[in-house]
Amino acid sequence: MASQESDATAGQMRDAVGDFFSDLFESYHRMHMPIRRYVFLILLPSIGFLVFTIVGFLLLGFLPLMVRVPIPLLGVLGFATAVFYPKVMLSQERKALNNRLHLLVTHMTVLATTRIDRMEVFRALAEEEEYGALTTEMRRIVQLVDAWNQSLDDALRRRAKQVPSDALSDVFDRLAYTLGAGQSLEDFLVSEQEQVMQNYETVYSGSLDNLDVMKDLYLSMILSMTFALVFAVVLPVLTGTDPTMTVGAVIAMFIFVQTGFYIAIRAMAPFDPLWYHPEGITTDLDKWMIATFATGVSLTIFLAVISIGGFFGVSPLSLEMLLPMSPVPLPLYIAVPVTPLLIPGLYMRRAEDKIKAKDEEFPSFIRALGSAEGAKQATSSMVLQSLRKKDFGKLTEDIDNLYKRLNMRIEPTAAWRYFTADCRSYLIQKFSEMYLIGREMGGSPKQLGEIISTNMNVVLQLRQQRNQATTTLIGLLYGISAASTFAFFIGLQVVNILANMTLNLSTGGQFDVGSIINTSVYNIPLIEFLLIVVIVFNAFLSSLMIRETDGGHKLNAYMHFVIITWLGSLISIFTKNMVDSFLAI
Repeated sequence: MASQESDATAGQMRDAVGDFFSDLFESYHRMHMPIRRYVFLILLPSIGFLVFTIVGFLLLGFLPLMVRVPIPLLGVLGFATAVFYPKVMLSQERKALNNRLHLLVTHMTVLATTRIDRMEVFRALAEEEEYGALTTEMRRIVQLVDAWNQSLDDALRRRAKQVPSDALSDVFDRLAYTLGAGQSLEDFLVSEQEQVMQNYETVYSGSLDNLDVMKDLYLSMILSMTFALVFAVVLPVLTGTDPTMTVGAVIAMFIFVQTGFYIAIRAMAPFDPLWYHPEGITTDLDKWMIATFATGVSLTIFLAVISIGGFFGVSPLSLEMLLPMSPVPLPLYIAVPVTPLLIPGLYMRRAEDKIKAKDEEFPSFIRALGSAEGAKQATSSMVLQSLRKKDFGKLTEDIDNLYKRLNMRIEPTAAWRYFTADCRSYLIQKFSEMYLIGREMGGSPKQLGEIISTNMNVVLQLRQQRNQATTTLIGLLYGISAASTFAFFIGLQVVNILANMTLNLSTGGQFDVGSIINTSVYNIPLIEFLLIVVIVFNAFLSSLMIRETDGGHKLNAYMHFVIITWLGSLISIFTKNMVDSFLAI
């Protein structure tokens, strides 16, 4: 039985390895560069660079091993990058296609309901730059039809075999078969909405599941790095090695691991931006964003100058004048200057909560607007006259402003553009644009409102799952930051107490304590400074991880950066005082 299980496991491993290399070879064939050219321009030079680094490692034998080891590792990194670059690029292209597929299909459905020529639908989508890789695919289909005189269904079949996204390939295949069988584009797309949104929900949920796995892996790796850093601080007491070198090496590894996890989380996070940034329109929100950002950064620079100047004694101002304590603990020299960044951080958090509230109300509004326009056979301006009196939460004021602009005979496209600029929501902007285009081309307002409302509700449900994942990540990052800081400074303070204890025992002259406990190699202030650097860098990357996970504005990361920095600083001060009170001799 055991032999059978081992054979099955070995077979599964062989299949997994085979699938991996099969995907790797497929990525080489899908490159936009000939394989022969890639081999001669990229792969062979990377092999030469690897050999060069290995030779350098052997020739530089007179240098310490710690200095020589990174040299061949750099060559291995360059070679691995050259080998797996096509696979990484194919994965990024697949993700770019899947991220906006639901928006593209919704947009295509809106255009198809206007009963314009089906090729005009593809030509219109080929001009939408915002869809990125999907826009490129639309252009290729248009080129196959216009330049190569292929039928639309043949062009769709050809692209279905070449696109890296299985979801898009499946849509193209079924669309080609449907059009070839004589069914209209509108009928197919209306019936396809549910399937496309289910595929998007599967991809979105899969990305969130991957983030959960990354959180568990991140927790285990950071705990390992924490133990390694504590050992690097404490062990030189017994070995007599230079603690600055060991602590610096572990800190470099700590930063490298955290940076790798940030890059991984950024790649795995689902694409679902919250903010819409209009071009050529400056709103009150933009003015407040600039004002709060300028205020926060200016105060941070001012406090940083006071902290640095007071610390080195080159300025008459110092933190002692601002804080009722003397001397000021070293961690506060970092925490106090960054505190004003809370101003833009808190403002952006409040603005994001308002945008999320508008997103929640928009499906009800667009459904009511479409139904009323279809029933009354009236213009949007006439329908909004009654809708603006209803309670749509945070969206009510923007609806009222939209009615006023339309009632002042402002061109509808410009009025809706100002409406989306005031809302600042990415989803509201996209779906409002779709509804406006569909209405201008003669589409059924009731059908448009129902399609847009249904699809947006699906996205909002997925956002609730994302918010839960973000909340869990915030708790994890805050907890691991506190635990790591506590462990760091316990080790440092134990060493500091041992150094003082050694000094007291040495004055007795009974025996040489330095032969047992090596504390003379320590530069306690320098090591404390290095640990504070770890706290700040951890706060920086943790705030960026939170921002990538929740899909919010970049300025929203400032709030978490300041909170985590203060959390680490206060715990470091508390830990030092606690250890002194319990272990001081």
